Amino acid sequence: MFQRHAHPFSAWSRLLTAPLLLVPLWTRRWWLYLPISAWFAVNPVMTPPARDMSSFATQAMLGEESWTRDPTSEPKVLLLSGLASASLVGAMVASYQHRKAGTVFGTVVFMALTLCEWKLWADRFTRETRRVAG
Repeated sequence: MFQRHAHPFSAWSRLLTAPLLLVPLWTRRWWLYLPISAWFAVNPVMTPPARDMSSFATQAMLGEESWTRDPTSEPKVLLLSGLASASLVGAMVASYQHRKAGTVFGTVVFMALTLCEWKLWADRFTRETRRVAG
């Protein structure tokens, strides 16, 4: 699963479409969660397995796979994950309340923190790859 999940198109498209989660809250069109959920369910399996390991997104997703086996090994990731989740919840609340500034701010913070997580995971992948190769 992670090999497909790690394809750069899959990884980047998931990240860039994450703000879609706010649309049903803003519009009060709850049925929109059906196609959005379908997108997030299909996305990780719609691409072929990642073949080129040089992509930042691929390294991040494969580093995440490694991290999931021992999450306490990277406390910074746990912290970033908690902060990213809190900012997304804040963006969702602001979206429901039709507060544009809060929605945009929460979304930008969520995406920035997610990219910081990706960096830590990519670094983990690089360390592990060097250790195996060395």
